[in-house]
Amino acid sequence: MNVPVIDPFHAISISALAHRLASEGRSIIHMEFGQPSTGAPKHAIERAQHVLETDPMGYWESQPLKARIARHYRESYGVPVTPEQIILSNGASPAFVLALTTLFNPGDRIALARPGYVAYRNALKALHMVPVEIPCGIEERFQLTADAIAALDPVPEGLIIASPANPTGTILSDPELRAIADLCQARGIRIISDEIYHGLSYTEPAHSVLEYDREALVVNSFSKYFSMAPWRLGWLVVPPDKIAAARARMGNLFLTPAALSQHAGLVAFDCAEELNGHVETYRRNRDLLLTALPEFGLTRIAPPDGAFYIYADIGHLTDDSLTFCERLLRDTGVATAPGIDFDPVDGHRFMRFSFAVSTDRVEEAIRHLRPWFARQG
Repeated sequence: MNVPVIDPFHAISISALAHRLASEGRSIIHMEFGQPSTGAPKHAIERAQHVLETDPMGYWESQPLKARIARHYRESYGVPVTPEQIILSNGASPAFVLALTTLFNPGDRIALARPGYVAYRNALKALHMVPVEIPCGIEERFQLTADAIAALDPVPEGLIIASPANPTGTILSDPELRAIADLCQARGIRIISDEIYHGLSYTEPAHSVLEYDREALVVNSFSKYFSMAPWRLGWLVVPPDKIAAARARMGNLFLTPAALSQHAGLVAFDCAEELNGHVETYRRNRDLLLTALPEFGLTRIAPPDGAFYIYADIGHLTDDSLTFCERLLRDTGVATAPGIDFDPVDGHRFMRFSFAVSTDRVEEAIRHLRPWFARQG
């Protein structure tokens, strides 16, 4: 079996250029990554400081944290989940690998939306699985539909869904998510649902696939809503018959998440007032960009329902989104992500803005971008 070719994550090269320009004295506004600029909740940091001073720590799996996450599913979605079904991980990325290797074999065909998060496609290839990308345009708000999945022939072994989605921030409506879950159960397609952006909604709340399919595997983490990306803490929800397989993979591949992060994560669940304040900041940032981008000539966008991204069509300006984003960064100091990360076919004419920064930085970015885009015409 040949070693698979894995595509680079081009936003990382954009970020590297941004940091190099910053080291030369340039003022840089980082809108290339979905990384909250706010930091962990205050009380979570206080708990971590206390633990650092009093506990030598070690390999550990927090039973109180698993119980708290299980309670979250009962309270937020009305879904009964036991603590044993929660596999704590070092962020969402390992949880995604655990999910794939727990359910599927090399050679299995896994369907997913295009555009979609770059690591979905590349993780599948690295694991010798076959990505089956379903093109989703602005007419579908860049989201999967049950009809598109029903049209797949042959039937794939698995499906990856994301709602809210990266890079678009769009949410699957409740009826559509239910239809997708029903279709997959009827056709024997196993679902992995990336729910990492739950809690970040500006229109309707996002539903969990577990409301409709208890056999689905759900990936989540503390990186987005909880504003704890550098703490590398996430989880995977598995059905009872997959607990042993998922735990074996976690133990052998990743051992346990950092003990310090688990202590802080447990406290973070009770910091809703502070965290919801971040959501309101993102809401303001979203509104500012949705007003400004059409003024720049970027009119082909699907307004995001959640997350903190806007995916914009720049096809009237370029057919090379990577070069375009590099030039924009050098000229304006605003770092963004090229669409080719998320769509290897049509992404050359798209770019992604992350508004997970402070409102004053979004306002500054708009001031820099307005004259720059005016010159592109």
